[in-house]
Amino acid sequence: MSGRLKEFVSYRQRMNERILGIDNQVARRFFALDRQCYGEGGHLDVRTKELLGLVASLVLRCDDCVSYHLAQCRQAGLSFEEIFEAMSVGLVVGGSIVIPHLRRAVDFLDELAAADAGSAPAAG
Repeated sequence: MSGRLKEFVSYRQRMNERILGIDNQVARRFFALDRQCYGEGGHLDVRTKELLGLVASLVLRCDDCVSYHLAQCRQAGLSFEEIFEAMSVGLVVGGSIVIPHLRRAVDFLDELAAADAGSAPAAG
């Protein structure tokens, strides 16, 4: 796992545990709603939901959210081409202000792909 990817995953996990450890029903319920929204069930499959979250995150220009949804998209089995096509929708909707976030998204997606390649079993 690359430095940025490792740092993102570690920080997110640590802070989510910290936040969920605070006695606050609003935060807990929001996190539960988020899990429910993107999880199995309903009329849309997980892949579609994650692509929707990715596009919304690009348009809203939230790099943490973009990174999270990129990782979830990869975990859901989406290809680079499928993910990039969805991000192109975010670019059209959000306009040129999305370009810096698109750059960071492609860089992070490349890191995810490299991490996946590094964890794949060796052939032979």
